[in-house]
Amino acid sequence: MTNRTFFAANGFVNLGKVLTDEEVGQFLELFDEDRRRCPNFWRPYGYHQMANYDPLVSSPQIDGLIRHPQLLPRIEELMGGAVCFGEIGLRLMPAYQGALHQQWHRDKPHWMEHPLRMDYIQLMVYLSEVDEGSHCFSLSPESLADPVLEDKEAQLARGGQYHLQGPAGTCALFNVSVLHTATTRPTPAGRERKTAQIYYGHRHRPYLANDSAIPATLWRDHPDPETRAFYGVLNERTRLWLAAFPGKAG
Repeated sequence: MTNRTFFAANGFVNLGKVLTDEEVGQFLELFDEDRRRCPNFWRPYGYHQMANYDPLVSSPQIDGLIRHPQLLPRIEELMGGAVCFGEIGLRLMPAYQGALHQQWHRDKPHWMEHPLRMDYIQLMVYLSEVDEGSHCFSLSPESLADPVLEDKEAQLARGGQYHLQGPAGTCALFNVSVLHTATTRPTPAGRERKTAQIYYGHRHRPYLANDSAIPATLWRDHPDPETRAFYGVLNERTRLWLAAFPGKAG
């Protein structure tokens, strides 16, 4: 079964361990160094999480993961053409001793005009090992053959729950309109989940959200026109920063 066929039947695809051990080490070091060097960029996010949604500003090397050559073509194949940057969040879920917690939601309505009903796609990258004893990403599979169920309980009853597990370097793609959640589980001391969660959209569609600012070094001043186009769908957050600091970079 191809990735597209599986995606059409489930709304997501687990790509397995795409990143090499060397790449995992590289991006994990970036993740940890960003937390150490730029703690003011990290804030409480969701339930029992800390996140930095501006790593393009604090750690520009993250572009190497956003446009990873083994991942971007798979994203473009599912989206049906050239994509744009939407946002990126580096997220940390530390050890936890409370009750299991889930907050099922959809990030956007389905875009019914798209062959996969998909306006934005998210890349989930595990930078730490995730198993049945870890916090994890969970979703409720849905098929293109079935009608969209807006009622969360009805969707969970029909699709059930899929819990993404795997070693560090595991990557998955999913339609952000599919019902999903972070699953927070009781975990032993020192057991953390570290992820990079990256959104990609269609270049002719409206921007996703205002969580991540896009540096002018990428969308305006970069010498490569494809880089400028990829980062060129600007949100209001980026435009406000531009108005405050209009000068050309460098």
